[in-house]
Amino acid sequence: MSKWLEGRVVENRHWTDALFSLRVEGPRLDFEAGQFVRVAVEERIARPFSFVNPPGDPVLEFYGIIVPEGPLSPRLARLRAGDRLLVASNPAGFLVLSEVPDAETLWLVSTGTGIAPFLSIVGTATPWRRFRSVVLVHAVRHARELVYQDMIHEIRKKNFLRYVTFVSRENAPGSLAGRIPAAMRDGRLETAAGVALDQRSHVMLCGNPDMLKDASSALAERGLRKHRRRAPGHITVESFW
Repeated sequence: MSKWLEGRVVENRHWTDALFSLRVEGPRLDFEAGQFVRVAVEERIARPFSFVNPPGDPVLEFYGIIVPEGPLSPRLARLRAGDRLLVASNPAGFLVLSEVPDAETLWLVSTGTGIAPFLSIVGTATPWRRFRSVVLVHAVRHARELVYQDMIHEIRKKNFLRYVTFVSRENAPGSLAGRIPAAMRDGRLETAAGVALDQRSHVMLCGNPDMLKDASSALAERGLRKHRRRAPGHITVESFW
């Protein structure tokens, strides 16, 4: 049975009017990169958030979007340094590398706040030991939503992380236009990443339901299938909505 642990906000960073990141000090949790945990201001209203930080980091970090009429996210966005945040004691989730079979290339494909678990994963040593190539893909509507650039830059200084971005609602130099599934079908994603997207790959998907559905279909057209423990495949999915 889980219990609530008390943490204190260290920083509440607002990337845009709708996007924010909470850094929280206090509770020490045992989790695997890619997992999530419930957070709350008061126990009766809790929501799951993926860890941005890798395991072992003394400061927990969560990346969220404000749902204007939501019962929790507007309150989280208003928290200040020193405020209390409740964190559940039982992280969970299967969007983790221990559930992924060996492959040549690991694709971490996300939209919006779905990038959070993948930042935790690439912040560990595991992907660089297990895969020849690692590709991080992040799709957003506006360029200002391409968050955590400093973190990604630091990771790329230490490891060969291929990084591909999509911006759908404005022209953004350096980013692909349109949606991820279309770029899977026409080859633009492979060209931008500089590595093949084929059955030697494992693709982890996290983001909005439309992307998950359409990307899974585009990958199936390439002969990739959903991964299950009893029937190993190439696609691992988590809805982040």
